[in-house]
Amino acid sequence: MLKYTFTIAFLFVLTITTAQTDQRLYDIIDAVSADRLESDIRTLANFGTRNTFSDTVSNTRGIGAARRWIKGEFDKISANCNNCLEVSYQKDFVKKGAGARIVKDAWIVNVLAVQRGTKYPNRYIIMSGDIDSRASDALNYEIDAPGANDNASGMAGTIEAARVLSKYKFESSILYVGLSGEEQGLFGGSGLAKYAKEKGWDIIGVLNNDMIGNIEGVDGVIDNRSFRIFSEPTPPTETERQRRARRFTGGEVDGISRQLARYIHKQVKTYMPEMNPMMIYRLDRFGRGGHHRPFNDLGYAGIRIMEAHENYNRQHQDIRTENGIKYGDVIEGVNFQYAKKLTAVNAINLASLAWAPPAPKGVAIGGIVQPSAKFKWEKSSDPNVIGYKIYWRDTTSPTWDHSRFVGNVSEFVLEGIVIDNFFFGLAAVGKDGHESMVVFPSQTFR
Repeated sequence: MLKYTFTIAFLFVLTITTAQTDQRLYDIIDAVSADRLESDIRTLANFGTRNTFSDTVSNTRGIGAARRWIKGEFDKISANCNNCLEVSYQKDFVKKGAGARIVKDAWIVNVLAVQRGTKYPNRYIIMSGDIDSRASDALNYEIDAPGANDNASGMAGTIEAARVLSKYKFESSILYVGLSGEEQGLFGGSGLAKYAKEKGWDIIGVLNNDMIGNIEGVDGVIDNRSFRIFSEPTPPTETERQRRARRFTGGEVDGISRQLARYIHKQVKTYMPEMNPMMIYRLDRFGRGGHHRPFNDLGYAGIRIMEAHENYNRQHQDIRTENGIKYGDVIEGVNFQYAKKLTAVNAINLASLAWAPPAPKGVAIGGIVQPSAKFKWEKSSDPNVIGYKIYWRDTTSPTWDHSRFVGNVSEFVLEGIVIDNFFFGLAAVGKDGHESMVVFPSQTFR
């Protein structure tokens, strides 16, 4: 009887850990609506301008009307899921001259909607879009600047992800947020990142969505399947000791933001194989910035998700026609089916990370001058954790290409794997098969 029970238990664990997919994630992909995205993008664009310094009193024009509408949408979603979202404003006051584009005193107001986790309420995975828009002159806050793609698309995607995921419960919290002041110098993200640090939030990662609706590049390329994931290699907050250690142990491209990018890449390849996720080894586009950066600056994992082929005629431009070329970020430049795909990319990764157990701690690696790689880590007391998975890859590979599930243990030896020739990482595996982000070893032992 004991042998039979053990066999059944072993087969159960084996089935869970070798399962390739979770049907719920396919259901989430199918639930994202291009029609709802189109409606929301049109509504945001129809506010005329959402410049940070535009009208805050009108109910039909300006950033004040836009953020109240966004809050109202989050409130509606919450009402339909038994008040599952905690909706609020988070704001900071900036004075004229605080930045080159701060032309007058103003409140930088973010709209937050928290879907509280059942087990780890202070642990957050964040999806953000930008509320504000701009025209050719970033200081002109009266001229029309509909910002249909930049960034009504990312904001609408964030609202739509909340609509879809509000139907589920998660162990960790999900924060859907509209950030303001991006065009003036990332003020909204800076304010929220500082707020999170002061409140002691445990942030898994930030998925910053900035322009997810354009498929026609200024170079003439039309591509409705590729998208970019920007991530920095290592955190700017690392210590000098950590930097020195990298000379001997590696890890130059294995910071927490890069692991988040790899996680997203893997999920998309598994659940949306028709898509082409492009991991870009750069914080952001050359010489430019986005709202994940303020979180990176404080040591949080954060990446930027966006279209692969930008159209600069439709970014930061007054609406006009010159020499037969149309300029302006108007609704005609947005492909709603593409925005649906990138919204789904976000939704499945938010869900998977929020269902997954926390990443392992105290991960250490050893095996110097030995024909094997050895690992130690702190075993979790979380009953959802059924074990751990060791990942490894060639040192020149951008992705984790090999893995082995090693059970619910706190140490393991990979026999025959020479530590010198690979990079390694460790992930915690939950009962439903969802994994934490991979942790690159930060300690060594002999």
